[in-house]
Amino acid sequence: AQLVESGGGWVQPGGSLTLYCEASGFTFSNCDMFWYRQAPGKERELVASISNIGGRTNYKDSVKGRFAISRDNAKSTVSLQMNSLTPEDTAVYYCNAKLARNYRYSFWGQGTQVTVSS
Repeated sequence: AQLVESGGGWVQPGGSLTLYCEASGFTFSNCDMFWYRQAPGKERELVASISNIGGRTNYKDSVKGRFAISRDNAKSTVSLQMNSLTPEDTAVYYCNAKLARNYRYSFWGQGTQVTVSS
């Protein structure tokens, strides 16, 4: 199983970035998908999630209305559109897949850095 993130980088406050995660080696449509982030000196936190069926989404309160998670089961990809970015969004962002029937089975990507600064 492999998850490969891309799309990170540097952006000024107020800017936008879209993160992408491409999955391989497992049945993507059987998994709920998540984006986590970890800022320096802080614990990893859940940012957004999307269910495998129906595409139900959930967001961390601080990103509601700014971030949007989406998935394409045909392409085995999940995206995170991030708008109105602030320096507090600076972190390494990780893609995570959990088998919908059993969250014990979980796969992680290597992470992609997002830096928001002027």
